[in-house]
Amino acid sequence: MMRKYLWIFAFSVVALGACGKKEGVPATAAAPAAPAAPASAAVAVNSEEKVLNIYNWPDYIAKDMVANFEKETGIKVNYQTFENNEALHAKLVAGNTGYDIVVPGAVFAKPQIDGGLLAKIDKSKISRYSNLDSAIMEKLGTIDPGNAYLVPWAWSFTTVGINKAKVAKALGAAPNPLPLPDNAWELVFNPVYTAKLKSCGIAYLDSPTEVIPPAMHYLGKNAYSNDPADHRAAGEMLGKVRPHIRMFSSTMIDDLAGGKACVALGWAGDINIARGRAIENKNGNEVEALLPKTGGLIFFDTLAIPKDAKHPNNAYAFIDYFLRPEVSASLTNELGYATANKASLSSVKPEIAQDMAVFPDAVNLQKMVSPASFSNEARESMSNVFTHFKKGN
Repeated sequence: MMRKYLWIFAFSVVALGACGKKEGVPATAAAPAAPAAPASAAVAVNSEEKVLNIYNWPDYIAKDMVANFEKETGIKVNYQTFENNEALHAKLVAGNTGYDIVVPGAVFAKPQIDGGLLAKIDKSKISRYSNLDSAIMEKLGTIDPGNAYLVPWAWSFTTVGINKAKVAKALGAAPNPLPLPDNAWELVFNPVYTAKLKSCGIAYLDSPTEVIPPAMHYLGKNAYSNDPADHRAAGEMLGKVRPHIRMFSSTMIDDLAGGKACVALGWAGDINIARGRAIENKNGNEVEALLPKTGGLIFFDTLAIPKDAKHPNNAYAFIDYFLRPEVSASLTNELGYATANKASLSSVKPEIAQDMAVFPDAVNLQKMVSPASFSNEARESMSNVFTHFKKGN
């Protein structure tokens, strides 16, 4: 039992991380009903149209969660997905999204809060709000003071994922066989390694705010620097490995699970999903999320209600439903993303609770990078660097 809860203590010494995640999951997939439980207070007093529009990352919800919520509440969920934080942010800035719940990475949520794009959370409409871990909420408060706008959905870290057999084969090839490096970042940023691994496929996330920060971290700079000179330095380093990169992926899970890529700069949670999918497919691909010697980049993804949401009470009903211990635990158990719901920990499978790619131990948590929010100018600078990097010029 002490091992299962060790991560909570360890996490209290780590400041907030936050870029953000993540094949869509059909909203109406058939599934057995959740254990009977009374509907939340938000549902009982809700006179809104029985509709809820959710905008989330791909592959980022337990398979039965939507179906069970619909069955219990009678609220029809329209579930759509986006590929990166930039796409969600653009929708919110444009306005009239039609969404009632969105799932921004916490760092991206900061300018959305400051720009008046999100509604304040009425905590009185979330009966299970106290299930959230206070240590995590304190860290989230550095982005969202007083936890006024955001409810944590899940957390993980940006890292390197590998297909163990294919990487071993590629690195062991003559005439210069190489051992697996102590620091996993070498596999995606050091041309000595990438030159060998290009034969089995290197994949990067297709987002400047997911690639430039770990590149700066690898160079020993502040991963969340707003200095354009640091962005350019990252771009110069990335240019040296650009000929070796096979793809900029929005389907990272299937690319790793199916063997299209043997190395990936991605999210540990997605790498965990790919590992499970490869096992299910029995294709011989053994996928693993690595813990870099110099630390991964922690992030939080959060539930938020857009300012112009048409069905806010239905949004509260869903958030309250999600905060049931068994419902939050189902996300962690199925997807390998860590929960912020302290009441759900006893429902997390022991093998998941002890998996350091899901809940890193105290030593690895101490190494994790804790970001602050980027300025608009920094986002533009990184976008320019990333565009040139992708084009190879």
